[in-house]
Amino acid sequence: MTEVGARWTAEQVMELAPDAASGRAGNKLAGAGRWPESGSGGGAVWGLCKGSGSKPYQTVVDLRTEGEPGFKCSCPSRKFPCKHALGLLLLWAGGQSGEDGQEAPDWAGKWLEGRSARAARKAGGGRGAPQDGERAAADGTGAAAGGPSDPEAARRRSERRVARIAAGATELEERLADLLRGGLAEADRRGRAVWEETAARMVDAQAPGLAARTRELGALPASGGGVRPEDPGGGWPGRLLSECALLHLLNRGFLALESLPEPLAATVRTRVGLTVDTAELLADEKARVRDEWLVLSQRDTDEGRLTARRTWLSGRSTGRPALLLSFAPSGRRHETSLRVGTSVDAELAYHPGARPLRATLGERFGTASPHGAACAPAGGTVTDALAGYSAALCDDPWLDAWPSVLTDVVPIPDENGSVVQLADAAREFALPVAPGTSAAALWRLTAVSGGRPVTVFGECGHRGFAPYTVWGGGEAGEAVEAVPL
Repeated sequence: MTEVGARWTAEQVMELAPDAASGRAGNKLAGAGRWPESGSGGGAVWGLCKGSGSKPYQTVVDLRTEGEPGFKCSCPSRKFPCKHALGLLLLWAGGQSGEDGQEAPDWAGKWLEGRSARAARKAGGGRGAPQDGERAAADGTGAAAGGPSDPEAARRRSERRVARIAAGATELEERLADLLRGGLAEADRRGRAVWEETAARMVDAQAPGLAARTRELGALPASGGGVRPEDPGGGWPGRLLSECALLHLLNRGFLALESLPEPLAATVRTRVGLTVDTAELLADEKARVRDEWLVLSQRDTDEGRLTARRTWLSGRSTGRPALLLSFAPSGRRHETSLRVGTSVDAELAYHPGARPLRATLGERFGTASPHGAACAPAGGTVTDALAGYSAALCDDPWLDAWPSVLTDVVPIPDENGSVVQLADAAREFALPVAPGTSAAALWRLTAVSGGRPVTVFGECGHRGFAPYTVWGGGEAGEAVEAVPL
C-alpha cells in the first residue's frame, strides 16, 4: 500500500458531497468529539463515528487511487459518499485524525485488502463483485465504479447527474408557474415552508445552486415594503417577481444547455451547482494566466464548522479581477493566505464562464511582496463602477455584484454620522453603501478618509457598493497603506 498523500483541503472534500444537505451534515460531523477512534495510513483514512445507536458506525475511505476515492460505511444511508465519510475526510483534512502511518484496524483492513484483490483481478481481466458490505452509488460515483482512469464511467456519471438536475429544473418551472397563476400575494400567505420543501427537492436533484435561489425566494415576502405608489421597485412583490424571472431564466438555460454558446453554458452549469475539477483547470494552459497579482481584499466568513475565505486579486498587467475561494475547518489555518496590499507573481487558472471571475491559485514565482510604489491600485469613478457591473450583467444576468476600485471618493454620512454613500470628489454622483456593511467598517472608512478623497475597493451591485479595503489619499510622494474594512 502507498502512504496517504498530502492532506486534502476542506474544499476538495466538499466537492465530493452528493448534495448540499450531505455536505452540511458531514460538516457537523467534522469535530474530533464525534470520532472516538480515527486514523490514517497505508493510503486510507478510517474512523468510528458515534451515531444514534449503541454501536458506532465504521467508516473507511480508500485514497490509494488517483481522483475519486472509494468509500465504505456501516450506516444505512443510500447516499454515496455518506455524511460520515465526508465528516471523516474533513476531520483528516483538518489534521485531527492523528498522524499518518498508522495500521488500519481489522474491520477496515479486510475491506481495503478486498478492494486491492478486486482491483488486481480487474487489471488481469477478471471480475470481482463488491463484497463485505461495500456500497456502490446508484449513479456509479466513486472509485469502485471507475475513477478518472475510466473516462467512460466518468462520462456516464456526469450524464446521470445532468439528467437529475434537468428533472429538478423542470419541476421547479412547474412550481413557479403555479405561483404566478395563483398570484404573488399568495406567496405571503403560504409562508416559507413551501419554499423550503421545494429547495429540498432541488437538493435531491443535486442542484445546490437552484436550491439556494429557491430558499432566497422564501425570504422575500418577509423583507418588507409592500406595493406602494412611492416604491418604484414594487416592494417585496416586485423583488419576488424579479427573482422568479431570474430563476426561470436559469432553468430554461439549463434545459437548453446544448444550444447555448459555451461560455454562457459554463456560467449556467456553475449557477446550478456543477463544480469544476481544479486539477484539470490547472493542467489546462488556456485557463492559466500569469501576472503580478495585487491582493485587494481577503475576507473570512463563518459557515458552520467551516470558514470560507474570499481573496480578491487584480492583475497588474492584465487588469483582470480574480476571486480565490477556499474553505477550512473552523479554527484551522487556510492554505491560501495573502496579505492585503502585497502582490504576488503567480499563475491563476480561471473557472470557465461568460465572465470568468473565480480562479484557482497555481504556481507562484517567488513570495508575496509589498505593492511598492506610493500609490493605491488604479481605479475609476462611480459611473465607471456602474458601467462595469452593467457590462458584467450582460454576460451573467445572475450576478449580484462585480469587483470595483473607486478612486477619489468621499464617504458621505447621514444625520447620525453613519456613512450611507460614496460620492465622487465633485459630489456629482454617488453610490449607496450596501446594506449589511458593519458599523465598524464604516467608522474605519471615515477615519481613514477624514473628509478627504480616498480609494476604496469593494463590490458594486444592485444593492449598492460593499466596501472591503480603503487606501488613504496621502501627500505627494507619501506611501499609502491598505486598510481592510
